[in-house]
Amino acid sequence: MKFIDLFKLSTRMFKARTSRTLLTILGMSIGIGAILFLVSLGYGLQKTLLERITTSDSLLTLDVSEAKSGVISLNKEMIKTIESLPGVEEVSPAFQITTQGHFDDMSADLITIGCKPSFLRLGGYKAAAGVLLADDNVTGVVISSSVAKVFDKNPEDMLDKEITFSFFVPKITTSSESVSDTIDEAASQFDRVESDKIYKIIGVIEGEDNIIYTNISSLENLNINVYGQAKVKTYSTEEMNVIRDTILEYGLLVSSLSDVVEQANQIFSVVQIILMLFGIIALVVSAIGMFNTMTITLLERTEEIGIMKSIGASDMIISAMFFMESAIMGFLGGCSGVAIGWFGGLGFNSIINFIAVRFGGEKVSLFYSPLWFVLSILAFSGVVGFLTGYVPARRASKIDPLDALRYK
Repeated sequence: MKFIDLFKLSTRMFKARTSRTLLTILGMSIGIGAILFLVSLGYGLQKTLLERITTSDSLLTLDVSEAKSGVISLNKEMIKTIESLPGVEEVSPAFQITTQGHFDDMSADLITIGCKPSFLRLGGYKAAAGVLLADDNVTGVVISSSVAKVFDKNPEDMLDKEITFSFFVPKITTSSESVSDTIDEAASQFDRVESDKIYKIIGVIEGEDNIIYTNISSLENLNINVYGQAKVKTYSTEEMNVIRDTILEYGLLVSSLSDVVEQANQIFSVVQIILMLFGIIALVVSAIGMFNTMTITLLERTEEIGIMKSIGASDMIISAMFFMESAIMGFLGGCSGVAIGWFGGLGFNSIINFIAVRFGGEKVSLFYSPLWFVLSILAFSGVVGFLTGYVPARRASKIDPLDALRYK
């Protein structure tokens, strides 16, 4: 029997039993759609979160800080030592000092972080408005969104506006982390230095702390020689582990964003598996429905099978006809399931974004479906359909022609 003839026999159910066939495919598509919807939600949440906290540079960056014992100081000499390590591409140190910021007619207690412009890039920071620090703009500063609230302004309204600072420099500089919480407490321990520079706000980043990021070049007159932290970028992940161990041997503390990302990926992997299990439950129910349909089809075609065998059809041809019929229904259920899952995710995401925008939030993409996952679902649906036809196909191939012709 030619393949085209076998295909025509396998697709007769669309004409003979249209409603039952379409309902069976719909059941399969709902199961596949549930898997795509739920797993795509897991992938989308993972992608959205990682895009907001990471960049390609930050994944190759180590965060170095002093140990609580303070035996080893993160000073300029230590920074040079780290820079000389093999595999280190860039080192960006930073220190923080208590500051009083003056904007318009208002003053507020802030924390200033003096750093190289690369510090923000290596830390994975992204500008919510404006731009980040640049080497060619020494007096440009970046504020956190919380600073705008302190001055009772919208972050966008503070862009390109001037701001001045009064710095409180420790009389005995041991660690930039020894900063006091308030200006009054700091007065007896810190020297007040009035900055003669006029700074301009060039960018805003999201943050809950009242922090100003300033180009370290503009703070050279403060003569601060000890840094609170440093970001060390490596050339590769393999070299990162070696450099981490070396810096730990110096007595400093080391962490990296890649550790957080790895933990997040592990958590989301578990979430995706759990969501997939819910979808598989729906798929199992639909597979049982397909198995029931194929069993009824076998009973309806028993006499037909007897005629086919009596005129020379082999057991393999009979089995192939049932296998092909179930595989076609499974594959069509997979295609329609992908459409249902995709449009369902698109609609749900649109509703969420509409609500978020109405309440002053940002639009997000909660669903993401990798191409390999969609193709895997289509292949999986065909396999599920193929397997549900195994028992009916085997039973059909074993039917005796004489018993089949006498069947009513």
